[in-house]
Amino acid sequence: MNIRMRLKTVLAMLAVSMLTYAQETTTPTMHLTLDKAIELALSENPTIKVAEQEIQLKEVSKKEAWQNLLPSITLDGTVTYNIKVAEIKTSMGSFKMGMDDSNTWNGAINVSLPLYAPAAYRTITMTKKDIELAVEKSRASKIEMVNQVTKAFFQLMLAQDSYKVLMDNYKQAEINYDIVKAKFEQGSVSEYDKISSEVQVRSAWPNVVSGENAVELAKLQLKVLMGITADINIVIDDKLTNYEGEMLKATETAEQLSFDNNSTLRQIDLSGELLNQTRKILKSSFHPTLALVGSYQYQSMSNTNWEINNYNWSNASSLTLSLSIPLFKASNFTKLKSNKIQQWQLAENRLNTERMLRMQAQSYLDNMTASAEQLESNKKAVELAQKGLQISQKRYEVGKGTILELNNSQVSLTNTQLTYNNSIYEYLVAKSDLQTVLGKE
Repeated sequence: MNIRMRLKTVLAMLAVSMLTYAQETTTPTMHLTLDKAIELALSENPTIKVAEQEIQLKEVSKKEAWQNLLPSITLDGTVTYNIKVAEIKTSMGSFKMGMDDSNTWNGAINVSLPLYAPAAYRTITMTKKDIELAVEKSRASKIEMVNQVTKAFFQLMLAQDSYKVLMDNYKQAEINYDIVKAKFEQGSVSEYDKISSEVQVRSAWPNVVSGENAVELAKLQLKVLMGITADINIVIDDKLTNYEGEMLKATETAEQLSFDNNSTLRQIDLSGELLNQTRKILKSSFHPTLALVGSYQYQSMSNTNWEINNYNWSNASSLTLSLSIPLFKASNFTKLKSNKIQQWQLAENRLNTERMLRMQAQSYLDNMTASAEQLESNKKAVELAQKGLQISQKRYEVGKGTILELNNSQVSLTNTQLTYNNSIYEYLVAKSDLQTVLGKE
């Protein structure tokens, strides 16, 4: 039994076992498009969910900030046992502040209402900016997730297309082997040609297995990003050649691109606004505060027993207007200086970040241009390699070619096809990265 028959037997046995297993366990299958994959990732990926919860957390902080302007009410109660009460001694005599060996009961309700609290007002404004920053961070997470899913989707397509090329290469090696074997049996070629052809077949099969593993790994990566379980089978009815029409040479430069929607720069700007608000809060510590405090007390003093029902109770109430004017606190000046340094650092960081982003954008544009320029050349190379393989096969069949020419033409076709697919993939990946840098959703 020759190598082709042995491999067919093994594949047939695997197919039967897989069919039997499929009958026993039904695996759900999901047909995916790029838009569907992105939609699932944005709804199911834990990273996106955590970012959305962060916005809700900032909303709660906003409520907490304005609640500082509401009145606060406390209910206080004390029971004091006086072993020996304090005594006041004057020139007119001495007076005790109650009775020894007695107990005092006191209950009070206190209400405090801030009338003028500049720090609280600034904090409310700051929480609004904090919410905006959380929203921008959530947007950044979504943009990054879209980029990761897009590249994983194209990675899977590249793996599938490469697997097809490698499988076609294996099948072609089998066809070449059959031709050489038939000619060897007729005595028209040497045993070296037969051995060389068989080696070509055996060398092609490990590449097929590696290609299949690459497909499964790419599927698993895409499943993780989409937040779906590994037992769901995903199918992509798409291929890289369908995206040839999108490959145009980039005519823009990084200097002509707008980075207004870039999430990193937006977050830096919002952080700068937060620092400004923090500075205003620090300055408000120099301002006076005004509060209205009301108190109502109910108390009983100098009780020599614990019969609460027989106590003599009295009440008292008061209304206090409290004004606090800060005169000096050294740490306030230090905090203001630290805030100024942080603002300077943030400005320098923004400048450097923008330069880095423009460099990245230019790199992506260059990659897109290079891939677009290589596309036609690679496509033409595939056509020539296919024609070269056909010629080498005919030459070998009529006895004018060598097995080396046949093997080389087959390897050349496989390499050019893989290079062609890879040029499309690199263009699509560079385009996705560029859209991420520009902040396009």
